[in-house]
Amino acid sequence: MPPNMLGAYGEWAAQSLADPPRLSFRQFMFSGVDAWRAVARARFRELLLGPGGAATPVAVLQHQLEFDGLAIEHLQWQLPYGPPTEAVVLKPAAARGKLPGVVGLHDHGGNKYLGLRKITRISKDLHPAVVRHQQQYYGGAAWANELARRGYVVLVHDTFTFGSRRMRVADLPESIRNGLAEVNPESEDEIEHYNHFAANHEHIIAKSLFSAGMTWPGVFIFDDQRALDYLASRPDVDANRLGCAGLSGGGLRTVMLTGADERIRCSCCVGMMTTWRDYLLNKSFTHTWMCYVPGLPRDLDYPEILGLGAPNPVLVLNNRQDDLFTMPEMERADRILTAVYKKAGAPERYRASFYDGPHKFDLEMQKEAFAWFDRWLKA
Repeated sequence: MPPNMLGAYGEWAAQSLADPPRLSFRQFMFSGVDAWRAVARARFRELLLGPGGAATPVAVLQHQLEFDGLAIEHLQWQLPYGPPTEAVVLKPAAARGKLPGVVGLHDHGGNKYLGLRKITRISKDLHPAVVRHQQQYYGGAAWANELARRGYVVLVHDTFTFGSRRMRVADLPESIRNGLAEVNPESEDEIEHYNHFAANHEHIIAKSLFSAGMTWPGVFIFDDQRALDYLASRPDVDANRLGCAGLSGGGLRTVMLTGADERIRCSCCVGMMTTWRDYLLNKSFTHTWMCYVPGLPRDLDYPEILGLGAPNPVLVLNNRQDDLFTMPEMERADRILTAVYKKAGAPERYRASFYDGPHKFDLEMQKEAFAWFDRWLKA
């Protein structure tokens, strides 16, 4: 076996990953997709170990405006834990009646100081860090705005540990602050220092959540489902036509939200598709602690979480030179999802595309994603 993250233990650990796993739809014991999904989704939800107390959040309007052809609402709501959530809703200014709704899921990107601002734009006055981020990953565009402009209500919110939901240094013991003090909000230096701190704080968050009997995906899915609750409750949204999309950490959230919530009718996962084997042997060091649900790989391979949405349409967009994954495992994930959708009798509702270039969701990829939503959510 070539060098891997566990050295001499790698082959032994990899052999523990059955292919297909116990609750894979590829197992012969499963025939109908509905019966399989009921069993596998219940197990997935059980392993997530998220917080309880689900209820549609009460959104408080902070202000509203029109910008670049869009009607925009800046909202805030309080979840049962942590600081208030900031969110924005975008839709065409001239829109009337019910529109399809999409939850825009912001990325990780090594930047926890920012959240929803990474993929939105509500004025011409952008922070330099936002400009750089959108140029690096999104071809200079705010993709949530561009999707909304095509006739959608797009909701983008900060999720657990990002933006308005980030850890506040003053709430943490001095022993782990590493000298960080929030004294100059929004400054370039403070954003850089905070993000360095946040990267080193991830393992502490993960271990603390495990000690509370929870998982990190369980917590961010709770946040994201409450956003979905709110989006579905809006009078200008058709609750039967809901989707989600995101790059990288947003792609992870797309996988997990699609797997957990039957209300998601169409998904686009960008730059976040591989297998548990890839994480195990090759790439765990490139990824956040947000990825992992202990015990789940014995039941479902990573792409099969997204496959829990079958036969609802899912689009996966990959980059061939993405350093976060290996090409063989991205291709194996594609084969797994192809098999799931073929067995579900809906092969045309799954598509994977491979683009040249590094980790990104550029304008060409956005064009394909938007056309996918138009095909399946506007019908």
